[in-house]
Amino acid sequence: MTPVLRRQLAEVRAGILTWSGEEEQMDDPTMAILAQLLPEEKEVVVKKRSLPTDVDHWSKPIMLERTAYLRQMARHGEGSAGETLKEFPHHTAMLSVRNRNGEAELHARFADLFYVLDGKATLLTGGTITGSRETAPGEIRGHSIEGGKRQDLRSGDLAHIPAGVPHQMLVSEENTFSAFVLKIEEQDTESFAESQKRF
Repeated sequence: MTPVLRRQLAEVRAGILTWSGEEEQMDDPTMAILAQLLPEEKEVVVKKRSLPTDVDHWSKPIMLERTAYLRQMARHGEGSAGETLKEFPHHTAMLSVRNRNGEAELHARFADLFYVLDGKATLLTGGTITGSRETAPGEIRGHSIEGGKRQDLRSGDLAHIPAGVPHQMLVSEENTFSAFVLKIEEQDTESFAESQKRF
């Protein structure tokens, strides 16, 4: 509320009308009607939002130590292993290790942000997922991607994959790939709807 409007409302509540600089006192019935029409001005108290005081920190040596363990799990498992470091209200911090190609994926409501810690891989994005199936609401998996764009990833690289974009991590037999991954929830429901039309 502007200061001028605040002053005018205070004058009306006090029963004073101002016409061209001249003040005139309102009669009791007019004041009673205005009192019903104009709500009492209440003081608004703005509470400061309490911000988290804890900061999460994962040093590169600690993440590399964890990925060495995950690499062992991937080697003795299905070629990939992951660990959730922490879940936040709208994103999740994870570690991911691959020593062979991953499935083609599409996350309708989540973007992926990869920071490559070690190794190299080829990121295939866009195109069409072949043999697609829905594994959970908004989560699509498939055999491969046809017509996608290739991008080589190496240690220190950062790659952002928006929600609704098909992607696949390709790892050659002699390589492994370790990354810090942020899965970020996107609020755009349009991208969710658009991604569902592809399948």
